[in-house]
Amino acid sequence: MRFSSVVWAPLFALSAATYTPASTANTDQLAANGLSNLATWAAAGNLNGTCTLQNAAVRREWGNLTNSERSNYTNAVLCLMSTPAKTDATQVPGAKTRYDDFLYQHINQTLTIHNTANFLSWHRWFVYTYEQALRNECGYTGYQPVSIVFQTSAMPYLTKSSIAADPINSPIFDGGDYSLSGNGVYEAHNCTEGLPTDLSCIPAGQGGGCIYSGPFKNSTVHLGPVSPTLAESEIVTSENNGTIYNPRCLKRDVSSWVSTRWSTEDNSTTLITENSDIDSFQTTMQGNFTAGSYGVHGAGHFTIGGDPGGDIYTSPGDPVFWLHHGQIDRTWWIWQNQDIANRLDVISGTLTMNDSPASRNGTLDDLLDLRVLADPVAIKDVVSTLAGPLCYIYM
Repeated sequence: MRFSSVVWAPLFALSAATYTPASTANTDQLAANGLSNLATWAAAGNLNGTCTLQNAAVRREWGNLTNSERSNYTNAVLCLMSTPAKTDATQVPGAKTRYDDFLYQHINQTLTIHNTANFLSWHRWFVYTYEQALRNECGYTGYQPVSIVFQTSAMPYLTKSSIAADPINSPIFDGGDYSLSGNGVYEAHNCTEGLPTDLSCIPAGQGGGCIYSGPFKNSTVHLGPVSPTLAESEIVTSENNGTIYNPRCLKRDVSSWVSTRWSTEDNSTTLITENSDIDSFQTTMQGNFTAGSYGVHGAGHFTIGGDPGGDIYTSPGDPVFWLHHGQIDRTWWIWQNQDIANRLDVISGTLTMNDSPASRNGTLDDLLDLRVLADPVAIKDVVSTLAGPLCYIYM
């Protein structure tokens, strides 16, 4: 069943007009302190390339963008969704678009990029590469600089703590023309078991079906699912390794049950301030499966839910993924900047998810290889957002 976006438009406009985001003052202050530390660090001669704080691109929060800036972004994403794929069709017949190129690389590498030594660095490089595709292939120009000091602008991010109390009515999910589309239409469904421990089954929300409004209401998901959290007949799971062509609508079940427990301002603040080493920081961020905790990383994905957003393999198939991982990268960036000397060139973990099967420890010399998306880079080249191929900050 589909609802007309025309019928519901006044409700979307009302919710957008009356919505009040939660305070993010604590994490914003940590970000400001970190930026000050970064300026001192850069002034001490620690930047050897052409990137400086004066010419770095600036990533800004979705809620701070104008309507035209949001449309600029969503139009570029729709462009990627309509541009032919570069992935080998004989190996991945389901990859039809450039957007699918990105989705497939996440599917293909899922078990070596989560709960691993490269989790943070791989996703940093992944999001940056996606941003470059939006710019270079789809004319994404970002938005106006926030000051004369910062000359260029970059893709947005989503501060999940600001929407944690009421994600459905937030500017990103309200379903209007300047959102990233809204919740799915209601379809009866059971709770979502997002963790493998049967400890935190997410209660069924108000969605579960196809999104029916906003810029992505007519988009089609081509690949997956591989490990779906929605059980329904139209989802093909048998012998599906993520390569087959399985066209279907984008479904969501936006969950405040998740966001109010693991995406609050306190969750983010304590993550940054109470974990002084990289191992505890990234482990806490990704959640504790045996304790039934989703962490701020898992919470971002399961606040979106549905298909493909609730599938660990295919989660980039939902456009909100990119802003969620922009915030994950920002959180890492804030944490790094609290103590740059001791938090930049650090790494912990092995090469396989939860070290299963057992594998060696990761190193800063390990390569991040996105295949058709970009040339490989070493982890050590992306641990700083102002060094190597990267040149951006967060505001």
